[in-house]
Amino acid sequence: MRTPTRAQALRFWAWLGLVSFGGPAAQIALMHSELVERRRWVDEARFQHALGYCMLLPGPEAQQLATYLGWMLHGRAMGIAAGLLFILPAWGLMLGLGWLYMAQGQQPWMQGVLAGLKPAVLALVVWALWRMGRKSLQHRLWLFVALESLVLLRLGLPFPLILLLAAALGAVAAHRGWGALPKAVAVDTSRSPAPSGTVGVLGLGVLLWALPMGLLVAWQGLQGFFPQLAGFFTQAALLTFGGAYAVLPFVAQAVVQQQGWITTAQLMDGLALGETTPGPLVIVLVFIGFVAAWQQTGADPLVWGLLGGAVAGFFTFLPSFVFILVGAPWVERSRQLPVLAGPLRAIGAAVVGVMADLALFLGQHTLKPQGHWDAAALGLAVLCGLALWRWPRRAVWVVLGAALVGAVLHESPGVAVAPAAHLVEALAGGQHL
Repeated sequence: MRTPTRAQALRFWAWLGLVSFGGPAAQIALMHSELVERRRWVDEARFQHALGYCMLLPGPEAQQLATYLGWMLHGRAMGIAAGLLFILPAWGLMLGLGWLYMAQGQQPWMQGVLAGLKPAVLALVVWALWRMGRKSLQHRLWLFVALESLVLLRLGLPFPLILLLAAALGAVAAHRGWGALPKAVAVDTSRSPAPSGTVGVLGLGVLLWALPMGLLVAWQGLQGFFPQLAGFFTQAALLTFGGAYAVLPFVAQAVVQQQGWITTAQLMDGLALGETTPGPLVIVLVFIGFVAAWQQTGADPLVWGLLGGAVAGFFTFLPSFVFILVGAPWVERSRQLPVLAGPLRAIGAAVVGVMADLALFLGQHTLKPQGHWDAAALGLAVLCGLALWRWPRRAVWVVLGAALVGAVLHESPGVAVAPAAHLVEALAGGQHL
């Protein structure tokens, strides 16, 4: 193993933020390939050690892993730099896409692009489900956990509670020796930064949250739009176990049904557009903040949209930085993960169950929106799935190709790709994912 210079590391993190398409699985695989196998900056045990902690946290695990590894190599400042460089390109792109969507969204070509993206999203969900299930369900106990999570979700249990139940079962499995769990692995932490100053970091994180929140409250009052927006995205940041897809029901109910900030179609369109950008998929929350603020009456749409996107991004990602910079030094010093092995494996299996439910539900509302098969949407979803199977690291090109096909189909009389609104209307109405 060799330690890179800070300049080398900064160039790598900047490059990663520009090419990290394909969702968390692809992003984590890319970091592993580059940092462990090719550049040899991090050894396998330390990478898995870091990944195990990040998987346990709410929030975007790939962005948290980048922050963790940046901290591990060069300390807190480089950890912050790594995390920011991972999200800033996607943040900027999503603001631009938000403007394009609101300014040009009713144009026929834009409607076609959005229509073509929906089957691609379905294919990506199924593809991610297959990849996660292949790794997480190698023992019948974890298959049982996935199926149990699927059933409990259908019965209406909140996702965080399902996750806690899975973690408890995983802890029992670890204690009893069930589930073919790996042995604890010793981790060399001789190169890790010392865990001093974590209380100060926690205090600074709380201050960084409280100051802008206080300014927003002073400006608009506690019930004002932007304080409510900041509070919502803080909650979302603490509930995003399993990534953007897992938090979608919570987001749909809050921003569509309860607050009425955006429409059902806008939410799903944002998720589809989020698939076309690098960085974490929860960047879709920036789109939601932009669109919700743009539509406020009596406001300058562009100025408020940009402020809404800034508020969404800041309050979504701040907790992730705090979790890593406070917790990573102590997790790194633990040297092994015997206590976490069972809960982590069970949490992974539970997320697979949630993803399976989402794939079934999304497939029904995308491919059979009116109770009968939509041939164009089905054909496009199958083509996207085959392309992802053949070129698993080219997800962004698959999505862009689907957008192009959707635009062409949209111009053809009598041909339509399934609209997204049916899916999110059901989610916002409280139906099961």
